[in-house]
Amino acid sequence: MSSYRPYQDIQRRKSRQIHVGTVPVGGDAPVTVQTMTNTLTTDIEGTIAQIKRAEKAGVDIVRVSCPDEESTAALKHIIAGVNVPIVADIHFHYRRAIEAAKAGAACLRINPGNIGSAERVREVIKAARDNNCSMRIGVNAGSLERHLLEKYGEPNPEALVESALEHAAILQDNDFHEFKISVKASDVFMAVAAYTQLAEVCDHPLHIGITEAGSKRAGTVKSSIGLGNLLWAGIGDTMRVSLSAEPEEEVLVGWDILKSLGIRHRGVKIISCPSCARQGYNVIETVQELESRLAHIETPLTLSIIGCVVNGPGEALMTDIGVTGGGNNRHMVYAAGKTSHTMDGTDMVEHIIALVEKKAAAIEAEKAAAKLAAE
Repeated sequence: MSSYRPYQDIQRRKSRQIHVGTVPVGGDAPVTVQTMTNTLTTDIEGTIAQIKRAEKAGVDIVRVSCPDEESTAALKHIIAGVNVPIVADIHFHYRRAIEAAKAGAACLRINPGNIGSAERVREVIKAARDNNCSMRIGVNAGSLERHLLEKYGEPNPEALVESALEHAAILQDNDFHEFKISVKASDVFMAVAAYTQLAEVCDHPLHIGITEAGSKRAGTVKSSIGLGNLLWAGIGDTMRVSLSAEPEEEVLVGWDILKSLGIRHRGVKIISCPSCARQGYNVIETVQELESRLAHIETPLTLSIIGCVVNGPGEALMTDIGVTGGGNNRHMVYAAGKTSHTMDGTDMVEHIIALVEKKAAAIEAEKAAAKLAAE
């Protein structure tokens, strides 16, 4: 296997570490993947089911909206039914924040400036501190404060950063430091510029995202450009891909971004060709089926699915398992970059799945043995 690893050149921004429940954010902790439910929070069963699907996709943290008292009452039941920390999304009403903290929320997503008076902010901070609850200051280009819009004339990176620092100062003045910050915009350039500026003037952990990115396809492209740019620059401690799609889709795209940059690895990373007239089998259908049927594999490993011998052997050198299309419905299988055996095209998907599952089991056995030896 090649030692070439460009992601080793990514220099992660140094930030303080906080915790969202049991999940560390910032410092030397892995970049975490978040999503948000789109069910009614009062629909306890539906919300739990949606979070479970996100868990299966690999989510680390999930945000749940709490617009009213009925939602915060449902929150404690939702928290009890899932396995990941829950962030309560709070807007305007300080009592919802207090209720959510008491219900077991691991984090409160708020803007201290729109909670109300200084006394109400102190009450929210006390509830967070008493219940071991962190916070996220969530600044958005679409809801900037009036005085900043009057000062700058329109939303811009400087306004976003100034808003974030003003809100951070409120928490710091009350000796509360367990918080992260986001400065989201739907405009990629504005968001990247704001996060870049903010990263230079503070050491708070940053939650990155391109807000209201759009549909599954367009939003994926937009988020990949923006978040990829930031992560490549070492900026970002936790992230959400905001799509007009189901939460698990956001999680899968988030993981794909991290895997593409070599920042985190989970599950099977498939390298596949776009296919052409040279292909020895239907690459597109094969990859689609493999993606679906290998989704249960959490062990990080790489699989190349290439239609012909032009690039197949070369890609196989860099993957754990490789497949190259051949003639007469016979295709070459590679293991760790070396030729292993040929297989018949009629049952190739089943054959590849069996190889991947066997490799994943072997990797996990090696990890377990190493852990046992270390103990």
